[in-house]
Amino acid sequence: MIKKLLCLLFLVMLVTCGCTGRNDDLAEITKRGKIIVGVRTDTRPFGFRDLKGNLVGYDIELAQYMAKALLGNSGAVEFVPVTAENRIEKLNSKQVDMLIATMSITDQRLLVVDFSAPYYIAGQALMVKSLSHVNSLRHLNNRRVIIVFGSTGEDSIKRNVPEATVLGFKTYTDAFQALVSGQGDALIADDIMLMNLALQNRSVKLLPHRYSIEPYAIAFRKGEKSERLKKRVDFALENLKAMGVIRQLEKKWGVERRK
Repeated sequence: MIKKLLCLLFLVMLVTCGCTGRNDDLAEITKRGKIIVGVRTDTRPFGFRDLKGNLVGYDIELAQYMAKALLGNSGAVEFVPVTAENRIEKLNSKQVDMLIATMSITDQRLLVVDFSAPYYIAGQALMVKSLSHVNSLRHLNNRRVIIVFGSTGEDSIKRNVPEATVLGFKTYTDAFQALVSGQGDALIADDIMLMNLALQNRSVKLLPHRYSIEPYAIAFRKGEKSERLKKRVDFALENLKAMGVIRQLEKKWGVERRK
């Protein structure tokens, strides 16, 4: 029943929001016949590769829903791997049409990109070795803290524990291995990613406190040419939430929000 409702809504969107005579990002996507989406490959369960090397995860499926909303075909999407460090560059250099890449809305990012409505809320947390005596952010001054370049964790460390030594890595996988191998005293990142990493290795633990609210959203190039695309995506997100599809994705990928 949900699939039939989705098809009907997407057909209505295609008819009522046509791109004839326009010269913007949405018109370009429609003419091309596919959307190009920047996604992460190191952020299980949002974007990662399965045992066969296929891209899977919450963000991957969300991108497919967006392709259905924009073009009437969930398969009309090309994925481009990005990192926290290079994703905005790839967006603004037009290598991708949008980012669905565990990217949280911040005031600093709003200066250079536009965002959809949030589709998921995470929180910043700390991971340490199981026998570590570190139990909060304030214990990290004069210690080595691991971050992922381009993430909000880097800003939190510089702002709250300025005397900490920051060790940066390009991917969550590399950052996690650095913690496990003892290169740093703690890893700061979004809780949902750390939870999944902790399940893979009993030598680490996730501390309970959350230091921020991280609203994940889809990012677009800033400016008038992205306005119609953003409106269409927001409309699709609203309907996916109303029909319970977002809740189903959360349940499928084990990221249901804490009550």
